[in-house]
Amino acid sequence: MSLAQIGVTALRAALDAVLPPRCLSCGVVVEDAGTLCGACWKGLTLLAPPCCACCGFPFPYAAPEGTLCVACSRARPAFDRARAVFRYDDASRPLVLGFKHADETHAAPYYGRWLARAGAALIADADLIAPVPLHRWRLLARRYNQSALLATAVAGPVEARLAVDLLVRRRYTPTQGRLSRLGRRRNVRGAFALHPRWRDELPGKRVLLIDDVLTTGATVEECARVLRRHRAAGVDVLTLARVVRAQ
Repeated sequence: MSLAQIGVTALRAALDAVLPPRCLSCGVVVEDAGTLCGACWKGLTLLAPPCCACCGFPFPYAAPEGTLCVACSRARPAFDRARAVFRYDDASRPLVLGFKHADETHAAPYYGRWLARAGAALIADADLIAPVPLHRWRLLARRYNQSALLATAVAGPVEARLAVDLLVRRRYTPTQGRLSRLGRRRNVRGAFALHPRWRDELPGKRVLLIDDVLTTGATVEECARVLRRHRAAGVDVLTLARVVRAQ
């Protein structure tokens, strides 16, 4: 081991002694930074194949590649594929809400690694990686866009270009939390636009949209429609969590 490596190891040990790494969810001391304690890991429902080839809805049984869920068979979404790291439920909610509303932005690099594993195929196909934008008034109140932090973390080690300003939110919309599926669609209709500086660069590009939670898909679908109108070659979606409802 070189002197530099010894120095880094010693510094890390000293920092851990003063500020020991803590579980990203419950805050108990853990062995490594950016991880969860055993109980919190056990509580998470990680999402992986078999799943719907389009929206990523998890199947409880093995299915042939390319199989669609009931909802996507009835009406194909505006995006091509959506994938998520884990199910949004009581176990994962503290992770998401802490990151989104409680300034726990230090978790972004770790979540970026989780997203990279869950969405490896989508990232490999992407030309541009872009976050779902916040309206400027909400950004001013929150001080950061959690989706932009995730997109930056995902784009860091890959070839795809980070396009933080690809989309703009041109209309302030009420929060979606208590709205129905139809209400969510109406709420975000016309809320997004392509930033003018991307009009010449977007055609023919495949875009990977990054967001924190996929609920009904209304927000990312509206974003995907805008991108397709401006001749994006394809649009995929990658989120930290997704709501899983019975179909």
